Amino acid sequence: MEFAELVRRRRTVRRFETTPVEREVLEGIAALAQRTPSAGFSQGQRLVIVTDPEQRRRVARTCGEDEYDEAGFGPWISECGAQVIPCVSEAIYHRRYREPDKIQDDGTEIDWPTPYWWVDIGKTAIVVMLAAHDAGLAAGFAGVMDINGLRTVLRLPEEFHPIGVIPIGRPLPDKRSPSLKRGWLPLDEFAHWERW
Repeated sequence: MEFAELVRRRRTVRRFETTPVEREVLEGIAALAQRTPSAGFSQGQRLVIVTDPEQRRRVARTCGEDEYDEAGFGPWISECGAQVIPCVSEAIYHRRYREPDKIQDDGTEIDWPTPYWWVDIGKTAIVVMLAAHDAGLAAGFAGVMDINGLRTVLRLPEEFHPIGVIPIGRPLPDKRSPSLKRGWLPLDEFAHWERW
């Protein structure tokens, strides 16, 4: 699929078949996401891929899936083919920027003008979603309400922070978010030329 078409057609889906997604497809998605740029080639992004149905339910509970279900969206976080949980380590970035080729002349780490670990893991997440769509699947994104609970469920190393859960699977007709009624901003409000 052409990239422009892929971006235009991608949407957040909140209802999937529970048919498992083939491991080769998930590995392909992960391989593309691994190619996401990172500041200083720090590579502080990681993915946890969950395919076991009971583990998916445990993960979904940390996202408050019951509230989605009560709102009419159904148990879309657990009832999918797989979940991908993007995680990032700020510590990896700090270690990288203390290496000889990144350290400042005075021997200190840069004063981070932007926390690039968040920028980079956001890029990783959208590549996961686009790669799923390109593979003929669909994806959604759920925020995590219980970070410590998710850390426990996934046995995450202390330095890694999960940013959310991306359910992936074959799409079924779903309830559209009422937020979509807002429509897209006009392009001239979104993109500014030369200055704001």
